[in-house]
Amino acid sequence: MIRTPLCELLGITHPIIQGGMAWVSTAELVSAVSEAGSLGIIGAGNAPPEYVLEQIRKTKEWTEKPFGVNIPLFSPYVKEVIEVCVKERVAVVTTGAGNPGPIVPPLKEAGIKVIPVVSSVALAKRLERIGVDALIAEGMESGGHIGDVATLPLIPQVVDAVKIPIIAAGGIADGRGLVAALALGAAGVQMGTRFICTEECIVHPNYKEKIVKAGDRATITTGHSLGHPVRAIRNPMTRRFEEMEKMGLSEEEIIEFGTGKLRLAAVEGDMVNGSVMAGQSCGLVHDIVPVKVLIERIISEAEEIIGGLQHLSA
Repeated sequence: MIRTPLCELLGITHPIIQGGMAWVSTAELVSAVSEAGSLGIIGAGNAPPEYVLEQIRKTKEWTEKPFGVNIPLFSPYVKEVIEVCVKERVAVVTTGAGNPGPIVPPLKEAGIKVIPVVSSVALAKRLERIGVDALIAEGMESGGHIGDVATLPLIPQVVDAVKIPIIAAGGIADGRGLVAALALGAAGVQMGTRFICTEECIVHPNYKEKIVKAGDRATITTGHSLGHPVRAIRNPMTRRFEEMEKMGLSEEEIIEFGTGKLRLAAVEGDMVNGSVMAGQSCGLVHDIVPVKVLIERIISEAEEIIGGLQHLSA
């Protein structure tokens, strides 16, 4: 069995975290991941606090094991969602899309583990100083909102810069990715795209099919003109987004066009007009399996690889 400091910190069996994806990481998926010995994370997205409360309580009905909530800092409901997490005594809160400095103290005071997503060494150092428990270092291979440094160079630089546990994210979908992350000094991995293609994930079947059929060059990043690039699978929606950026349309016009597109794909299954957010690891996803089977497969593969590497040493 692969045990790391992350397992001890979070009270989990396997050093694997499921990414908190808006409209995708619902109680069904989250509870299954936690029940299988990893850490499930509810994706709060831009949803109101009532939705987050409903997801938390559903998850509690289906598992007694630790789980978390992801709060993107661009949400208009950040304060309210934090209050819900504190009241419900959620075990972990992960954050993304910004510096969570102001919200760390109230979460820590409530006994909640705080694990922000970072894409740079500078932000990692700053957040360690204010007392976060661990960091998710996410490379640009990931789906959704991304930074501009790839996973392979980012992870060891962040590991060298701080003393708290680092969770590697971006481009990881199997046991090989887990072993590579551990070799780079990470204490575990976060996977999003791979968990979409599980039986318990209630995202629209069209979304899952799009990922399974994707190849190594299936994704594209848009939103560079806004300063907030997003990775998704190429489709007519991303082509139109590209055209709008090249035409020099205003930020307001582009944002208005992009608003609601993730829900359109994930919930309604519109693969033409929706944003099918996924990481470059989609080219490694070839099937849809139960969460428990997926996690067991990843751990088994990782253990086999670690054992096989021993023959390389003299």
